[in-house]
Amino acid sequence: MTTQTHHVDPVDPVDHLDHLDHLDHLDHELIQAATQVARTRCRGDHHTMAAAARARDGRIITAVNAYHFTGGPCAELVVIGAAAAQGAYALDTIVAVGDRDRGVVPPCGRCRQVLVDYFPTLKVIVGAGDRLRTVSLTDLLPESYIWADHRLDAEQTAPIATS
Repeated sequence: MTTQTHHVDPVDPVDHLDHLDHLDHLDHELIQAATQVARTRCRGDHHTMAAAARARDGRIITAVNAYHFTGGPCAELVVIGAAAAQGAYALDTIVAVGDRDRGVVPPCGRCRQVLVDYFPTLKVIVGAGDRLRTVSLTDLLPESYIWADHRLDAEQTAPIATS
């Protein structure tokens, strides 16, 4: 798993992204970071996806999934822990990229729920080819159950202890 701040090599651009006007420079950089990790770190059946997230302070955090038949964590979830290990507790944008040049892959349902619980305002890069775009996580998971909201409701309605 890659858990260090990732430096994007300017001589290895993702060429097909240059013509996209609806992604800003930062989004291109995230896709490039995830693509580089997928190309260099995803090997065999255990690591098939890479993710890159931009922390609020501008750092790019990368990670790979840890596939296991019992449901090992996706790259997006591993990047949450990697970011925390580096002191980055606020993420702005995330993207996942598949190995073998599969390109951008949207987060699965479990990842969408976990990401919205951790980062309700997170932006996610989705789509393929000239349809790549940045969307709000809540657009991918409308009418979401927000775990934090449930906890607040539970705290507000907790019975008052009597002596």
